[in-house]
Amino acid sequence: MRFALFCAAALLAGPVLADELVASSGNDSVRLSSSPCSSEEVLNRLHPKMRTALRDATAVVQGKTFKACWVVEGHAAHLLYEDGDQGLIPLRDFKIPTSA
Repeated sequence: MRFALFCAAALLAGPVLADELVASSGNDSVRLSSSPCSSEEVLNRLHPKMRTALRDATAVVQGKTFKACWVVEGHAAHLLYEDGDQGLIPLRDFKIPTSA
């Protein structure tokens, strides 16, 4: 639980700790940002009260880039994609990127 809170705090703290975290598997990756969700397609699927909790995310899968939004759910990042798909990635899989 402490790690989940640390990840959330790290992302919300801004440049002091980390603006982004990345999880990778081979050439595929998911990048979480501390910026508010900017995907209108995702935001339009949600109740207005939930929109402010979501943060920006980008996934690269098989060379294709997908916009998404995310929120901490337990010990995982819950991702919501523009096409309506969803996914969970354990917070322990995310690291501070070594390059942008």
